[in-house]
Amino acid sequence: MFVMFRNRGSCDCGTLGAAAISLLVVLLGLDLASSASLTTQGMKAATPANSTVEAHYKSNLELEVALKNFTRRCRHISRLYTIGNSTLGVPLWALEISDKPGVSEPEPAFKYVGNMHGDEPLGRELVLLLSDWLCDNYKKDPMATLIVDKLHLHLLPTMNPDGFAAQKPGPTRNNAHDVDLNRDFPDQFFPQNNNEEKRQAETRSVMNWIRSSRFTASASFHEGALVANYPYDGTPDISTKYAPSPDDSTFKYLAGVYAGNHPLMLKSKEFTGGITNGAHWYPLYGGMQDWNYLHGNCMELTLEMNENKWPPPDQVPRIWGEHRKSMLELAAATVKSGVHGRVMSSIQGEPLAATIVVSGISHSMNASAEFGDYHRLLAPGQVYTVSNCS
Repeated sequence: MFVMFRNRGSCDCGTLGAAAISLLVVLLGLDLASSASLTTQGMKAATPANSTVEAHYKSNLELEVALKNFTRRCRHISRLYTIGNSTLGVPLWALEISDKPGVSEPEPAFKYVGNMHGDEPLGRELVLLLSDWLCDNYKKDPMATLIVDKLHLHLLPTMNPDGFAAQKPGPTRNNAHDVDLNRDFPDQFFPQNNNEEKRQAETRSVMNWIRSSRFTASASFHEGALVANYPYDGTPDISTKYAPSPDDSTFKYLAGVYAGNHPLMLKSKEFTGGITNGAHWYPLYGGMQDWNYLHGNCMELTLEMNENKWPPPDQVPRIWGEHRKSMLELAAATVKSGVHGRVMSSIQGEPLAATIVVSGISHSMNASAEFGDYHRLLAPGQVYTVSNCS
C-alpha cells in the first residue's frame, strides 16, 4: 500500500500531537500459495538456461571474475561495487540489481549476505544463481520484473573471504583474526562490543554499508540447520527463551514467507512452520540480525539453508531449486507488504525526513531526507494506525 502524507507542521512523536497526520491502515492477508502465479514462467529449470554450476565452490578470484562477467552481460540492470576489504585485504564485492542501478530512488532496498562464516559457502553460489535468474527472466517473468523494477536488490556473496580461503586446517568459521563475525556486532545486551573501532574490518564494512544504504529488509545465509530465524537473538539474562522484538508479528510473517515457499523447511519436525525466534532456539550476542534492526531499521532474518555444512558442490543445483522461490518471495515481500509512501511539506512541497510511527509498535523509523520516502513493513491481516511527525 502506498500512502502520501502532506505535513503542515511539527509534533511531539511521543504524544502524536495535533500536527501529526495519522491514518488507519488495513493490510489484507496475503495467500502465499496464490503468489505462485507471479513466478510460473522460467521456474521449471533447476538453473538458469545459460548458467553452469561447476562441481566446486568458486575461489575468491573466480567469484570476482564471475561477478565482473555478470555485470558485463547484464550491465542494463546491475552495478558492481565494494563495501570495503577483509582483514587480509580481499575486496568485499557487492552486486546491485535494479532497473536503475546506482541511482537513488524512492524505492525499498533489500540485501542478501552470504558466507559470513567461512565454512558455510552456499551463499556464494546462490546469490550468483539468483542474479543470473533475474537477468535471464527480466521482462519475461512477472516476479523477476517486479524485483528489478520496484526494488534495489544488493547481493554480498561473501562477507568472510579470508575464512573461506584458509588453508590450514582448511576453511574456517572465523575470519583471519579468528573472530566469529556473527558475535562481533554491538549488542543491546553485550556492551563489550560497543567500541566500534575494535570491531573487525568485515563487521565495520557491513555496518557502514547498512548505515549508508537504508535497507528495508535483509537476510544472511548460514548452514547447519534448515530454518528461518528472526530477532531477537539474545535475552538480558542469557536464558534460552522467546525474546520478541517490537515487530515480532512482522518478523514471523517474513520468516513464514521464506519457510512457506520452501518444500522442506515448512515441514520441519524440529521447528514449527520452519521458523524460530533466535533466543528461543539458542541465545547469541553480537549477532548481525539484531544490529540491523536496532541500528539500521532493517528487518533481517538469519536463514539456515542446509542441514549439513559445506554440502558437496554437485548438490548446489538441487539446493538452489529448493530455495529459489523462497529467495524471490522474500525479496518481493519488501515491495508487496506493509505501507510505503512519501512525506512532503504541504507548504513548500519538499520531502520531509519525518518519523513514521505505528501505534502499538515501540519501534519507529524515519523517512529519507532526499525523497521523504518510507517503507514500513507490517504483517498483513491486521489494522494499523500509522502516523508521521517531523
